[in-house]
Amino acid sequence: MRWRAAAASVAALVLLSACSDNKADKSADKDPTTTVTPSTAPRQTPQSSSPEATEKAAVVASYNAMWVEQMKAYRKADASGTDLEKYATLDALGKVRIDLARMKERGTVIRGDMGHQVTVTKLDLSAKTPTAAMTDCVDLSHWQTWDTKANKPIPLPSAQPMHYLAQVKAERWDGGKWMITDFTTKGSQPCGG
Repeated sequence: MRWRAAAASVAALVLLSACSDNKADKSADKDPTTTVTPSTAPRQTPQSSSPEATEKAAVVASYNAMWVEQMKAYRKADASGTDLEKYATLDALGKVRIDLARMKERGTVIRGDMGHQVTVTKLDLSAKTPTAAMTDCVDLSHWQTWDTKANKPIPLPSAQPMHYLAQVKAERWDGGKWMITDFTTKGSQPCGG
């Protein structure tokens, strides 16, 4: 029971939301709604004629890059050797670090792929510090929490949705770089799939 709670905790604390089939979305270059898997590096989106579309693509690209780095950290329960700090603020990084500390304490890592599909739901470019809000549908269907001590997988709780909602916030900092400032998972709230 303790391991199931741990698996649910890790799954629920992992960010992201509007779901994938765990294959890189070939339309990622055309639309700021992008699907990636942790092993797939985000692609650059071509410049659009609309400044809003360009900024949406930029914020999604930053988020996807953070996602890839986060999955690298979860695969070894350690953020060293990742570039998380390039894409996430201290608040967002703090949540990942808590996850990693719990994983390390419990002797768990992540195997398989966790998919996601993100959609920009709000963009405020007129604010002094421009902001964006996104929803993401996390896909756990190919995800596995691995017990490194017992050398076996830990099953997800039966009540855990395979696709669940997460909410993400970002800010555009000096130089036009989008940084992820917060993410909140809704591990019990199903989405897409």
